[in-house]
Amino acid sequence: MHPRFQAAFAQLAENLQSALAPVLADAHFPALLTAEQVTMLKQAAGLDEDALAFALLPLAAACARADLSYFNVGAIARGVSGTWYFGGNMEFLGATMQQTVHAEQSAISHAWLRGEKALSTITVNYTPCGHCRQFMNELNSGLQLRINLPGRAPHTLGDYLPDAFGPKDLDIKTLLMDEQDHGFALSGDDLSEAAIRAANKSHTPYSNAPSGVALQCRDGRIFTGSYAENAAFNPTLPPLQGALNLLSLNGYDYPDIQRAILAEKADAPLIQWDATAATLKALGCTTIDRVLLA
Repeated sequence: MHPRFQAAFAQLAENLQSALAPVLADAHFPALLTAEQVTMLKQAAGLDEDALAFALLPLAAACARADLSYFNVGAIARGVSGTWYFGGNMEFLGATMQQTVHAEQSAISHAWLRGEKALSTITVNYTPCGHCRQFMNELNSGLQLRINLPGRAPHTLGDYLPDAFGPKDLDIKTLLMDEQDHGFALSGDDLSEAAIRAANKSHTPYSNAPSGVALQCRDGRIFTGSYAENAAFNPTLPPLQGALNLLSLNGYDYPDIQRAILAEKADAPLIQWDATAATLKALGCTTIDRVLLA
């Protein structure tokens, strides 16, 4: 078990501990539960889905990297496939506050980059901030997305974001988590191809500036992130954050990064290179390359 889970795990009910222990045994547990694992945990603990999600929230919060605020927020995104995806907030010392990843963004990006098609519910241990409410409004689940908070009745995103502004106001039809492929040809080595694949998956209806990042760890594992734009612009999630989020959720740390590649268009109206390189250097990664999409 990864050390970050030990304190939260010790506080769980014994029947839930017994069922979870084999799942968490791998130090690189991927911070997700398959539909089959969710069913098994429900039966073992005698809990319904909402109660189980609340019980597991401390494990999601343990995934947070709150190196500045020390305020751990955890979220669990439930996919329509039945898979549950953990998320935790991320702060990057030596970078800027604008590079922060919120817990809801973490869980949603986690689900999206794992191929989930849509979400039904987000369970989170603190009220979503306005930034996250706006980020969630980009999803194809729309304002009907359920939001569950401890000690409160379930509500929809529409309840938390009345008079919402979103992609439909800008006549955008393809939403975040819808299938997208920008069709850029693969080239270069495995890491370059991974970055291009991530760029092809980007949600960029506002800038038409797709981009993707691929991070290679010292053990050869590759994590990718795709650019996810938002109708309100500022809640946009850069591709590097998506990749760092997956890397961290899978039990890796920033010193494990050996090499990074950013894929983007040379003539794009928005360029990720400077911010990507600056953040990676702040985290100790200096082997950073750029591949141009064509």
